[in-house]
Amino acid sequence: MKALNSTPIITDTHTHLYSEEFDQDRDEMIQRAINAGVTRFFIPAIDAAATQSMYDLEKNYPDNVFLMMGLHPTYVKDNYLEELAHVENELAKRKFYAVGEIGIDLYWDKTHLKEQQIAFKKQIQLAKQYKLPIVIHCREAFDEIFEVLEEEKSEDLFGIFHCFSGTLEQALQAISYNMKLGIGGVVTFKNGKIDQFLNQIDLKHIVLETDSPYLAPIPYRGKRNESSYLVNVISKLATIYEVSEDEIAAITTQNSKDVFGI
Repeated sequence: MKALNSTPIITDTHTHLYSEEFDQDRDEMIQRAINAGVTRFFIPAIDAAATQSMYDLEKNYPDNVFLMMGLHPTYVKDNYLEELAHVENELAKRKFYAVGEIGIDLYWDKTHLKEQQIAFKKQIQLAKQYKLPIVIHCREAFDEIFEVLEEEKSEDLFGIFHCFSGTLEQALQAISYNMKLGIGGVVTFKNGKIDQFLNQIDLKHIVLETDSPYLAPIPYRGKRNESSYLVNVISKLATIYEVSEDEIAAITTQNSKDVFGI
C-alpha cells in the first residue's frame, strides 16, 4: 500500500470502526490507517446497540476518533420512538460532532417509510438544536430526502451527503442545502458513474470517506474495506481533478474541519 509522500492529514469522515468485522484485528487495522496518513476517523451511529462500542473506541483512540449520534434509517423499526429517545438522551449528555447517520433507505424495505421520514426530520431538528451537522444516508430515496431537506432548509442546516452516488443535478441540489458530498470507494468503480462529472464540482464541496467495512475501492472491491484504503480514493480523485494527492488530502481535511468544527 502506498503512503503519501509528505504528511498532509487525511480524514475518513465515515467509518464503522466498531463493526464486528474488525473484531479480530481492529487495532492493527487502525494502525495501518494511521501509518498511511489517515489520522482522523468520524464514526456514525447505527442504533442504541452500537453506542457502548463507540464509546470504547473513543476511549482507546481519544486523539483520532470523533463520534456521531443518530438512528440509521434501516434500523427504524416499530420501536423507533424508543431509539429516538436514546439519541436525544445521549446528545443531551455529552459532546458529539454530528447527528448521523440519518436519512431514508428504500432499498431494503419500504414498509417503514413514514417512520423513516419522521425519524429523519426529528433528528434534523435535534442537530439544529445542538448546532451540529447532519450526516445523511440515502439509498434509492433522493426525492424523499430532498423533500425533507426542502422543508427543513435554513442557515443552520448543514452537513454531509454520505456515500454520494447520484447524478450531477442531484449533487448540485445536495450542495444547495449546505451539504458536502462524501466520496469513497464508489468513485473508483467502473460503473460508479460519479467519476464522470465530479470534476464539474468544486473540491471545496468534497469530503473523503470509506464507509468501512463496506464499499472497498478498486483493487479491493468486494473485500472488507478499511480506512487505509482512502489513499486509493485520493489517487483516483487526484486524476479526476488533475491536482496532486497532497492537495486532495489537504483540501478535503479542511472541508471536514469546516463541517465538524474540529
